[in-house]
Order: sequence, then structure tokens, then C-alpha cells
Amino acid sequence: MRTGEPLPAVQEVLAALATGQWHWSTATGLVTVDAEAARLLGLPEERATLRESQVRARLHPVDWNEIAGVIQLAVAEGTLGEVRVRIMDERGQVVRITRSRFKPAFDPQKRAYEVIGTLQEVTEPTPGTPAGRGAVTGDWRRSREAFLLDAGRALAEARSTAEVLRVAAGLSMPGFSPDGLAVFGVEADRLTIIGHHGQDAGDEDPFTHLSLQTDYPAAEVVRTGRAVYLSTPEQYRSRYPVTWPLAAHFGRRSWAFLPLTVAGRTMGAWMAAFTYPVAFTPDERSVLTTVARMLAQALSRAGAAETQRELTDGLQRSMLPTLGPQEIPGMSVAARYVPTGGGLQVGGDWYDMIPLPGGRFALVIGDVQGHDVRAAGLMGQLRIALRAYASEGHRPDAVLSRASRFLHGMTDDDDPELLDLRFATCLYVEVDPASATLDVARAGHPDPAIRMADGTVLTRPTAGGLPLGIDPDADYPTTRLTLEPGETMLLCTDGLIETGGHDLETGWKRIRSILEDHQGDLEALSDALVQAVHGPSSHHTTGPLADRREDDIAVLLLCREGEGCGCGETVTAVRPTVRRAMLTVAQDEPERIAVARHQLRELLHDWISADQVDSAVLLLSETLTNVLVHTDADALLRAEVHGEAGRRRMRVEVTDTSDDLPHKRRPGELASSGRGLMLIELLADTWGVDPRGEGKSIWFELAESAQDGSAEVP
Repeated sequence: MRTGEPLPAVQEVLAALATGQWHWSTATGLVTVDAEAARLLGLPEERATLRESQVRARLHPVDWNEIAGVIQLAVAEGTLGEVRVRIMDERGQVVRITRSRFKPAFDPQKRAYEVIGTLQEVTEPTPGTPAGRGAVTGDWRRSREAFLLDAGRALAEARSTAEVLRVAAGLSMPGFSPDGLAVFGVEADRLTIIGHHGQDAGDEDPFTHLSLQTDYPAAEVVRTGRAVYLSTPEQYRSRYPVTWPLAAHFGRRSWAFLPLTVAGRTMGAWMAAFTYPVAFTPDERSVLTTVARMLAQALSRAGAAETQRELTDGLQRSMLPTLGPQEIPGMSVAARYVPTGGGLQVGGDWYDMIPLPGGRFALVIGDVQGHDVRAAGLMGQLRIALRAYASEGHRPDAVLSRASRFLHGMTDDDDPELLDLRFATCLYVEVDPASATLDVARAGHPDPAIRMADGTVLTRPTAGGLPLGIDPDADYPTTRLTLEPGETMLLCTDGLIETGGHDLETGWKRIRSILEDHQGDLEALSDALVQAVHGPSSHHTTGPLADRREDDIAVLLLCREGEGCGCGETVTAVRPTVRRAMLTVAQDEPERIAVARHQLRELLHDWISADQVDSAVLLLSETLTNVLVHTDADALLRAEVHGEAGRRRMRVEVTDTSDDLPHKRRPGELASSGRGLMLIELLADTWGVDPRGEGKSIWFELAESAQDGSAEVP
């Protein structure tokens, strides 16, 4: 071409260089190619407009996906894209290797890409050479994909910021691993360093609290949200002359600063520094960009988890009391709280110990419906209200009545959209250490359990009312119990019983065995109870409802010092082989006969013969009913079990103050009464009626039967 002649057309120049041109619009789904590009694709050598599917059929499927990824990267960074593409024939064989360079643009209104690029045949580089490392095909591509999978899994499993930084420091990128890393955060208008690797302690000081307006790559990345790649020290020095002296002494040759973006917000920057020159090809930038995105997501998750842990730990510390060393004459108290396994780490369960006038104190345990923030908030307010009512000097029934009215007012709202009715179960126990009496008021909560000095564990049925918050005018009767020396009272929420898929029956059997077998102080017993339902062994004893959601656990233990309690320095190694239960049934409380039957079954829970247990319960009902029907006196039940397991003997005695002795009758076939003594004579091993100085005592005994039904010799 002579001087002064007009320049040839672009298409002529590209054709002379065996380079084709193509245009792709994702809005229309069409690809336009010139004659040379059509030839390289294995099509007739003529200009053509093709569907995406026609072009995709001529390319290796991995390379097609690579093009889509590089287009997005080039648009995000405002740079050119470059890929190596394998052209396939109809049989799926590679016929040539091409290189395509392109400039993409994104139309936000159409939400589509417009891409103009070139296509040129190249020679496949030799694997292992620098040229081979820069290609998108071959072993390096597979190594990169395996690296990203491993990095994504490791970052997803990190649960704290420290773990995320350790994972990031250990990443070994395929072919161009950095030896210096730093993660920058943002506080107000300044950079902070969250963590770094490859530098000595203190090296980060000059970069801490830099203003975002500073002429520094990380600050620019945070301001603009776009990555900065510096392939040589000269580029760094020319673009950032002010801060170059701070980075020069590290001896690095290339740097990449990438934004850490989550939900469209740049939360910081990530620096990867190299001791050797890196060209930052599109594939290398793609790897770094993908790692930066995963790192940003991992840091965001870890930060949210740490914030939630701090919040829930603070809630737990503020809402639950610390019992500490309590100076209670003759008594000891221990407590445990275990949040549910997942989600919010503080729920609706709570316990409390409230000092009262005259050396008395109150123990409170309860459970607000739900496992959400609302339940935790109501729990805190209800606990404060209970403390206030108790401190005013109200009796247990009045405390719960006022608390129920308070909770009903908190959750009842005239606006249907704001209506969030909640209830709470609660057990309130007022303790008088001087007399060891317990005044119990119960609002829909599980009954307390007592472990006696001989190791017998019985639930103590108490009068109760509706859960708090259901009826603002509900009444809560009070039951008085006495804690004998060496006895321990257990108060718990249903989470302790039902955790692990258990119901009230199977879960109580598990808890009872721990209470009966444990020998130690209250703190050790508290740990043993929690370990029984949350420890490794609990996974082998799941209940029939194993798919049910786990619940919070609150436990309160009160021990009256004495042999068998474990409150002192010594622990009884062998407990007496005697079990006892006592109960009074008043004339105006016939419903307590059912309580007496329950107490006897509890006392005989491990008796070998179920038939004998049924017989004993039947005879007890007859003797108690006889007192209430034929006398004007109250009945006192006393039940005892003596001896070793398998050779035990039970004695049930019912005493009243009436001098009228029972007589055996022979009732007719249609008679509705008069068979009590006949049943005792038939079912009991021995029985009798003993006159007392005032009143009488009716008793019967049964010897424990072996498995075959034969009676043991007493």
C-alpha cells in the first residue's frame, strides 16, 4: 500500500489476518458471523445469522459456559474478554482451537448483553508451559474448577470470622497462588484490616484506619466497587504514588484488589499479592473474582452468626439469674438452662430464685409458648413481673393470678393484625427453710418430683390452674408439702422430659433412673440430668417421637441437708432398702384417692409383677373409700417397700380416727358395696385391722412375685 492511499476496510484487514468477526445479542438470541468466522466454526464460508443453539452446537459445552462467565466478568470490570474455544464437528471431535476477544455491553432496560468480538485460529499450547497455564482449556481449567469447589466447600463450613480467614489463608490457587493476603473492612469512612496472612505482626499498622479518600487501591475498590489489578511495581507506583512507599518494602511484584460485595453492597476489599509477575488474564481474574464473592458471603455469614451469638448470650445472661453461692440454712439450690439445639439460643424457658421477707425465698420455673424472639421477650417481662409481685409479699396463689392477668394484657390486642396470644406454664414454690415447708402453686406446669433419702423418686401431684395468660381471672390453689431431711425436689420444664423424641411417660422413666442411681451433690446431679438428655448416650435412647422439634431445658434442684442428699462433704454410698410414701385424704377431698393411687404406682414403678401392682392399687382404693364412706374422719396413707429387688415386701396402711371397726359382709349379687374386706382377703398375702388408742389402722402386705408368678418367701 502506497503512502496517501486510503486505508482498507476493517473487514478486509481482519480477513487478511484470517480473523473473523461476530456479534451476539442475548435479547434476540441471534449471532451474526462474517464469512471468516463462519469458516472457523465449520460452516459455509459466507456471512450468516445463526441461532444461539446453532453456534452452541459447534462449540465445546465447557467453553460455551466459559464464554458466558467471562462476559459477565468483563462487564463487571469494564474490560475486554478473552477465551480459548474448541470447535467441534458433527461427531463431537475437536477440529481446531480458536481464540476470541470481545467487548461486551449490558443494557439494563432490556436486561440483555450485546457482544462484539473476533475469532482467530491458534495453536494449542503445550501443557505445563507458561502458555499452557494461561489457556482456558486443558489441565489448568480442570484444576481451577476443582479448586473452586474445594474453596467453596471450605468457606461454607467456616462458622466464624477467624475460621474464614484461616481458610482464605490456606487457599492454593491453581498456577498462581498468592503469598500475601489481607481482608479490609469499613468502619464509617475508614478502612480497617479484619485479618491478614503472609505479613509479620505489626506490618498492617500503616494501613489501619486509612481514609476511604486515600490514594490506595483498597480504598478505591471500596469507593467504586470495581477491582484493581496491578501486574508490575511500575503500575502500582504510577497509579498510587502516595501509598506506593508503604507497599514497596514487602517485595511483591503483582497485586489484585477485589471488592467484597454482598447483596449489592461493598463491605470491604480483599488483597492478593504475589512475589512473581502475574498478567491477570481473564481466567485468572475470573478465579480471583469468584473467590472474592465466596469470601464475602462467608464473612457475611460469619459476622451475622457472631452477632447473633453475642445477642443471644447477652439475652441469656440478662434474663436468667445467677444463683451463685446461696447462704440458705440447711438447704442447697442448683440450676441449669440449656437452649434448644438450633436457631435462637434463648427461648421461653426460665427459672428464678426470689428472696422474700423473713428468710424465706421463692423458686420459680416456667415456659412461655414459642421459640422465637417474641417468646424470649415475654419471658423476660413475665419474670420481672413475678419478682415484683412476690417482693410485694403476695402468697403463691396471688402471685400467679396477678401474673396471668399481666400476661393476658400483654398478648391481647384489639387489632387483629397485632393479635399474638401467648400462654406460659409456671410452677411457683415458696420455701420456708426453718420448717422446710413448700407452698406450691402451679399453672399448667409439670408437677414437682421428690427424691427421698432412700433414693425413691415420686412425683408429687399438686393442685393447679390454667397456664398463665389464658384466663385473666383464673384461680391457682396452693398445695403444701414438707421436704424431709435428705430429700431433693426437682423442678423442670417439659424439655428435660421430652427431648430426644420422648413423651411424658418414656421421658420420665429416663429421668427417674438418673435421679435414683445418682450419688453426688446437687451440681453433679444437675449435670447428670442434662447429660442424660443431651449427652452422647442420649442418641441411643431416642423416643417414639424422634422427629419432633427439640425444646429448651430449665432445671431447678432444692435439697434439704441430710443423709442421702449429698449436700454435705460426704455422700452416702449405700442407701437404705426402704421406700416410703405418706398422704392424707380429707373427707372433703375424695378426688385425692386418685392421687393416692398414683403415688402407690410411683412407689412400685419397678415391681416385678404388674398384676400385684394392680391388686395393691385396687385394695388401696377400697380401704380409702371405706374410710370416707363409713366414717367422718380423714384417712392417712402410709406405704412402705422393704428388702432387695426381687425379694421385696410392700405394706400399705390406712389409718383414721374412727373407733368403728370394719366387718366382713356377704353382699348380695346386686349389692353395690360391702366387698372391700373380701377383696383384701383374696388378694393380700396378709392383712389385719389394728385398734389404736384413738382410731384404727387397716393394713395389708404383698410379697414380690418372681417372673413365673410364684411368691417369694418373705
